[in-house]
Amino acid sequence: MNWKMKWYSILISGVLLVANACHEKSVNNSRVEELPYYSDAYFTPHWLSSDSDSLIDFHQIPDFSLINQNGEPFTEKNVANKIYVVNFFFTTCPGICPKMTANLKVVQDAFSPADSILLLSHTVTPGIDSLPRLKKYAIEKEVNDTMWQLLTGDREQIYSLGRNSYFVEEDLGIDKPNEAFLHTENFILVDQNRHIRGIYNGLNSASVNQLIEDIRLLKKRM
Repeated sequence: MNWKMKWYSILISGVLLVANACHEKSVNNSRVEELPYYSDAYFTPHWLSSDSDSLIDFHQIPDFSLINQNGEPFTEKNVANKIYVVNFFFTTCPGICPKMTANLKVVQDAFSPADSILLLSHTVTPGIDSLPRLKKYAIEKEVNDTMWQLLTGDREQIYSLGRNSYFVEEDLGIDKPNEAFLHTENFILVDQNRHIRGIYNGLNSASVNQLIEDIRLLKKRM
């Protein structure tokens, strides 16, 4: 082998070593194979298997009774055995809500009704967001009502769900009176057993894309 061939061989070996190193690094940085469980507003991850005894008394979303944009009752029975995403909004919001709604539309369009994925948007101004207003908003935002529910009902129940069940706010350690306004950009991912499995910034495209991938992972594990 002449010196040119030796040099070429060394060069190719070096390229392969770099490629392998990059591949190993990308594998190490890949997403986890299972999503954690969450039980409080600090969102400390609990890495549990789906058959763990720890899940027997683990935090679950409680029963609820609300009404969707079509005037139909919507309860915990409607989410039984389904993966769902939760957010809180109001139709007259000029700030973060339009962007959140647009990003939920991205999530909606990533799936089909056959996937049994639900999106639940709770109005935080039920005294203003009447059923006709919610229905109009749904039509304007191209909401597929087989997948995406705009929910209203008792204000106290909605706020309790948001703060005490979904932990949707980020003001940790601050006790807020019932009359304090609930306003947050967070999306919450809930599995088919009403366990919280993720929190995402509903204004951030990368975070929303990660939500879509995490939904797919949960669906694969069902």
